Amino acid sequence: MSEQPVTQTPPEAPEPEAPRRDWGTAWRHVVESSGLVVAMAILAALLIAGLLVIIVDPAVQDAAKYFFAQPADFFKAAWDALWSVYSAIFQGAVVNLDSSTFAGTIRPFTQTLTQATPLIFAGLGLGIGFRAGMFNIGAQGQLLIGATLGAYIGFAWDLPFPLHLVLAILGCAVGGAIWGFIPGILKAKTGAHEVIVTIMLNYIALNLVAWLLSLDAFKVNDVQSNPKSPLVETSAQYPLLLGGNFNLHWGFVLALVCAWGVWWLMERSTLGFEIRAAGANARAARTAGMSVTKTTILVMTIAGALAGLAGSTFVLGTEKALTDATGGTVGFDAITVALLGRSRPVGTVFAAILFGGLQAAGPTLQTQADLRPDIIFVIQALVVLFIAAPPLVRTMFRLPVPAHEKVVAA
Repeated sequence: MSEQPVTQTPPEAPEPEAPRRDWGTAWRHVVESSGLVVAMAILAALLIAGLLVIIVDPAVQDAAKYFFAQPADFFKAAWDALWSVYSAIFQGAVVNLDSSTFAGTIRPFTQTLTQATPLIFAGLGLGIGFRAGMFNIGAQGQLLIGATLGAYIGFAWDLPFPLHLVLAILGCAVGGAIWGFIPGILKAKTGAHEVIVTIMLNYIALNLVAWLLSLDAFKVNDVQSNPKSPLVETSAQYPLLLGGNFNLHWGFVLALVCAWGVWWLMERSTLGFEIRAAGANARAARTAGMSVTKTTILVMTIAGALAGLAGSTFVLGTEKALTDATGGTVGFDAITVALLGRSRPVGTVFAAILFGGLQAAGPTLQTQADLRPDIIFVIQALVVLFIAAPPLVRTMFRLPVPAHEKVVAA
């Protein structure tokens, strides 16, 4: 009787081990990230500003005279000075804990968002230029021209809502786009440097607006010390987002929509790829068949349109009229916002909210902490300083240098 072959059961394959988390690598990615550098730059700016507050505080100066006799008095005075300033910034920019009503409690944050809205628009435009390798300094002039055209449509045309509002918004975008197209075409066709051209166009825009406000078509009164255009019609004004108790309007929503649009443009579209390629290496982009000339013109035009929309937040939103001071220094503050946000839409939005909060906290600093709001400009300037010098921030906080920077240095 023949023996039956014995079949052997193959051994079961061992179950794959679950991948172990390399916490060391994850931590290294965190400490080497540019986001942490930005956060540390803001922290450093707040710390140095706090030191300046301590130095100039009268109570601290008095306590310093007998520091060695009673050092506790000095440290208490220093703490009180810091607490009064930073609590005033918090209550002026985030929530007012002293208010007895809900509307009064959240009003500071709504004012922060209102202040941030034009910075979002202008910062997005400047960020596109930065990623294209162009340093656009002309947001202020583009804002003014856009605001001028939008304000004229708003008070001179008689149209129903929402058509009137839409046309006024488009007028702001077109005005800014025209003022951005000029340096774009000059750079693309003649090689003129965009920094010089946009700076000159800022002065032209400022004086052009001042001249227009002296004409009968724009002049609402004969007061020469504060020229002002007529108020835009109600049908051309941004509706309030949270009702009449707040200044926040639908321009903020439009700014967020534009931020999403810029993200899609830069990260998902062919034009965005060409913009990034031209910014990384214009010669390689030309070799690959891309039109750097077209990209330059489009980038400056888009940036101008977004700056013009920043102007719409003033003439169609908060001020509802055109003056020679419309926009303040938003066009220049947006440079800081774009740098702080690393020229990315999400970063730009959060940077604009940060700077909007600092601006909104100015009056509270003066009334609650008895401190001139100039400290806000000091904080902003320090943020710019540290953002422009990442190695300085890494040295201050002993952060490691990213691997790609080590390779470049080598």
